[in-house]
Amino acid sequence: MKRLTEFGQLEDPSFSAAVIDWQKSHGRHALPWQNTRDAYRIWLSEIMLQQTQVAAVLSYYARFLERFPTLHDLAAAPSEDVMAQWSGLGYYTRARNLHACAKRVVEEYGGVFPSEPALLADLPGIGRSTAAAISAFSSGTRAAILDGNVKRVFARVFGIDEFPGVKAVEEGLWRRADALLPAEGIEAYTQGLMDLGATLCTRSKPDCARCPLQDRCVAYATGRTAELPVRKPKKTIPEKQAALLVVIEGGQVLLEQRAQSGIWGGLMSLPELDGHAVRGALAIDAVAPLAGAFGEVEAISALLPLVHVFTHYRLHIAPFQVSLSRRADLPAPYLWWDLARIDSAPLPAPVKKLLLDLSAPSLF
Repeated sequence: MKRLTEFGQLEDPSFSAAVIDWQKSHGRHALPWQNTRDAYRIWLSEIMLQQTQVAAVLSYYARFLERFPTLHDLAAAPSEDVMAQWSGLGYYTRARNLHACAKRVVEEYGGVFPSEPALLADLPGIGRSTAAAISAFSSGTRAAILDGNVKRVFARVFGIDEFPGVKAVEEGLWRRADALLPAEGIEAYTQGLMDLGATLCTRSKPDCARCPLQDRCVAYATGRTAELPVRKPKKTIPEKQAALLVVIEGGQVLLEQRAQSGIWGGLMSLPELDGHAVRGALAIDAVAPLAGAFGEVEAISALLPLVHVFTHYRLHIAPFQVSLSRRADLPAPYLWWDLARIDSAPLPAPVKKLLLDLSAPSLF
């Protein structure tokens, strides 16, 4: 009875009406994954948009669909092809889960995504909010979303002054999200919440003057839009180091297939010394014996260092160019790749940039 009473107190049909009216007049309507009930295209966009902005996703989405026009095409593709198309978009676990999800939908559902959010949420890489969005857009299911944009909108409008990542706070947000669902118009409402968070109720400098929820927004009324939502308590970002070997011979570079799990999982990369934990700077003299495992070393030179920031740590990369006069016979996971077509290799963004810079004709 207490839960029903709370649900009734959270209900507010005028909230969803304001969001729907605004979305129909001012929201986004021409994104390539809109105006369709194709669950494959909707699912692909939702996965790509996890932790990535629309502007960055657009070109990847188009190329991905060109290479894998159907779910069956994606499920049947080799993993290296999938990772190559994803290369540069980041958060590579999404790509591995995407491929695994496609295979399961083909195997268990005949290549047709289920419409029930609970079944969708059971698939790899699809959480509760993403499942609701896919189901709402593809089947018109009345289900609540609660992604980062929606959490920010709710935290400001309702004056939630606790960090949304705390379990009890998040559970309360889910109850509110369920209670605020409209009786009809779920597609426009869902898209409207996404659009509000992405275009008006942004992290910094929210455009409150154009917001349809301004008159009910606690953060606006109390001058706390810069304070809400409450930020996650900051932690010191660990600093790690790694040395990468750019081993070159005969116009080819040596790559290593990384394990499916872990950082850059499933991608190719350059041979790495001691993973992401090398202590201190390495001298060329220390690199030479290690490089000798790949062939007869002709020359070694230190390249300009790089810094790449992951979610949980900052990696300082010391790359060394190693020229061989003769290559050794190397087993998997090593393979040689033509520098002339390095752009097509499934590489992490910083590694691809390094090799593209090195592949300039003037350097060879």
